[in-house]
Amino acid sequence: MPFFMILIVVSFVFYMYLKVKYVRSKRPMERKWISAKSSICLGSFVLFFGINQWFIYETNVSLIIGILFVLFGSGSIIAGVKAYKHYHPYAIKEADQM
Repeated sequence: MPFFMILIVVSFVFYMYLKVKYVRSKRPMERKWISAKSSICLGSFVLFFGINQWFIYETNVSLIIGILFVLFGSGSIIAGVKAYKHYHPYAIKEADQM
């Protein structure tokens, strides 16, 4: 499915962009906030990759691997959203103090 391939590539590009931004950042709370956003992007990459596996290969092994990827990707997205919500106010406060 070309739709999922586009989503896979876009989420991976955003992940790489955020990792470069993470390395260049000097403030600790901003780094944790950016890391949470990159976790969301990596989780979406794994999720879309797992969904794509269901459509490309229709075997039992690919179905099991796809389900595992969807579960791990969803878990990473949920953890990233929670971390994002936690660190966002601290990153704003840290940016205002600078």
